[in-house]
Amino acid sequence: MENKNIEIERKFLVNLPVNENSISNFFEKIADRKFIIKQGYILASQEKTVRIRTKGEKGYITIKGKVNENGFSRFEWEKEIALDDDEQLLGLCDKYIIDKTRYEVIFSGKIFEVDVFHGFHEGLVIAELELESEDEIFEKPDWVGKEVTGDERYYNAWLSKNISL
Repeated sequence: MENKNIEIERKFLVNLPVNENSISNFFEKIADRKFIIKQGYILASQEKTVRIRTKGEKGYITIKGKVNENGFSRFEWEKEIALDDDEQLLGLCDKYIIDKTRYEVIFSGKIFEVDVFHGFHEGLVIAELELESEDEIFEKPDWVGKEVTGDERYYNAWLSKNISL
């Protein structure tokens, strides 16, 4: 039986384009959608994570498994939960609640999710791209920089326990 709950994702740092003075202003202009996200981790280990997330006006619980050897794929299960439950569960989470604005930018038929971090992680900007297969070929916009797929320091679960990279 094929596992439909496999997430295949690549992560990249984001470069501020030339002639732009603010990363947020730049993405406000080119994004198709935008969400305010707060998320925390009830459990965050290398083997598995249990995440609580408020995305806009909705709450979610997500369980993720261990990433594979190249850092591209892992099990992911997510369900929407009541916003009241979401808010209570965030109170049980690890030390640093992640606070970010997510911009969804469509480029060459793919959705790049660009996270501009606030609070403890102010200044960090990461673009994520979900793929259909690990060897899928895709185009990168010029603002996509160094690939950090597989580097645990750029996983939100790691950031929930650490302020600096």
